[in-house]
Amino acid sequence: MPRLIDLSHTVEDGMITYKGLPAPIVCDFLSREASRGHYAPGVEFHIGKIELVANTGTYLDSPFHRYAEGNDLSQLDLATLAELDGTVARFSGKQERAITSADLRAALGDADLNGKAVLIETGWSRHWRTDRYFEGHPFLTEDAAAMLVSAGAALDGIDSLNIDDIDDGRRPVHSTLLAANVLIVEHMTGLQTLPRTGFRFSAVPVKVKGMGTFPVRAYASLQD
Repeated sequence: MPRLIDLSHTVEDGMITYKGLPAPIVCDFLSREASRGHYAPGVEFHIGKIELVANTGTYLDSPFHRYAEGNDLSQLDLATLAELDGTVARFSGKQERAITSADLRAALGDADLNGKAVLIETGWSRHWRTDRYFEGHPFLTEDAAAMLVSAGAALDGIDSLNIDDIDDGRRPVHSTLLAANVLIVEHMTGLQTLPRTGFRFSAVPVKVKGMGTFPVRAYASLQD
């Protein structure tokens, strides 16, 4: 059996993923106590309710997130979301915030990226649920995004606040990757536990029509 490694943050009531976006509300729709009147003695159920924006926790961006004509979540092929061959580019000791195409080439060497999930480990997830998480995060540059597109990557993930520099309103990395149907997973965690290669990656959102982003349970599977 493969060993599964969780790469997702837990979604909790009141947590902040991105400043300016509302926190999720996790509550009862039907409590266990209230349900007892509907069933036989000793039988109870819980029906929960959650209110959240799509960009909550660890989430996937589809082309529709950036482009009105792009594929939304309901139009994504499962083959682009699940059981992708994966590789990790490690930058947890990097001093500069920007990760360039040259940085990626140095980290990945001559690895074949065609059809693969390329996961960017920055170590930033250690700041999750702290004020530090929102300030000075690592990000990819536009030329790094162009390199990933040219190499045929299917998906790019990162363990920081945003794959783009949030001070750049052009959002060149989102724009470049999603225009080429390269999916994005942000706010990942646990990437330091993965080998550089030799694993499969999955990040499957709910199949929602008319929405471009949604939380995922991202994970890697390894054959030990």
